Amino acid sequence: MGLGQQKLSIDSGYITNQQVINNMSTSDVTAMATPETVHKRERRKEARPGELLDAALALFVEKGFAATRVEEVASHAGVSKGTLFLYFPTKEDLFKAVIHENISKLFPVWNEEFKSFTGSSGEMLRYAMLSWWHQIGNTPASGIAKLVISEAQNFPDIAAFYQAEVIRPGNALLRQILARGVASGEFRPMDLDQTVYTVVAPMIFMMMWKHSMGACAASADIVDPERFIHMQVDVLLHGMTASHPS
Repeated sequence: MGLGQQKLSIDSGYITNQQVINNMSTSDVTAMATPETVHKRERRKEARPGELLDAALALFVEKGFAATRVEEVASHAGVSKGTLFLYFPTKEDLFKAVIHENISKLFPVWNEEFKSFTGSSGEMLRYAMLSWWHQIGNTPASGIAKLVISEAQNFPDIAAFYQAEVIRPGNALLRQILARGVASGEFRPMDLDQTVYTVVAPMIFMMMWKHSMGACAASADIVDPERFIHMQVDVLLHGMTASHPS
């Protein structure tokens, strides 16, 4: 009896048509029930959160938080709306997960990395800004900052979450770098809390530029990201005066 004459239901790793099984050899059954077949749905289930977060990030950045519907995210990820809600009960939960997955989970890694950094504090600052660009600024996640800024007033819970998950740990990391330089005598004494914003400001500019004016072909070449970052670090470290009075 050929397999084409029987209706098979292979789902979650089992075959429901017992008659077909009875007429198949042991080797046929083994071939049908490979680990790849048995665990196909399990692997797909495990992949869904990541696929949903990728789809959500793309649509949130493109359309904004308010204008993006969960149905669109689910469709973009190739799953049902019900499946989306199994992982993320609300659209705000989904957006918070996008922020965590793409930005906030990087800070513990960076903190550990800087604990063993052996270069100067100036080199550390340059490395931090370039690392931010390569891992966030030059990725779709760079659109999150503009999105939060533009919709914070209408969605204060999201703004508060971004403050706690991104702004505070980011500022704290930069403050540690600046404090390291002051303690070693490499940097002059300064108001560290305010100086942090002189470092953050060009980063915000880069993200806003990329997702506004930088998206226009005529403006695309005005700012070269890495050249801009190197110049910003040089200005921060050395100022703009040609010499200092004795």
